[in-house]
Amino acid sequence: MIEQDKIVVPEVVSCDVCFKEIPLSEATSVKSTDYIVYYCGLECYDKWKKQEEGSESSKDS
Repeated sequence: MIEQDKIVVPEVVSCDVCFKEIPLSEATSVKSTDYIVYYCGLECYDKWKKQEEGSESSKDS
């Protein structure tokens, strides 16, 4: 019988928009003000960016 090496489970993070768990190596990240935000893809990044732009313009009011 062949012994298997330890299976390495990749570290996962949650997409900051849809909360889907994705491997850290596949995630897109952006350094926000005090933390790093992770996204599963460009679609979620675009949604987050639009929310950020909207919240910044409401702060200026």
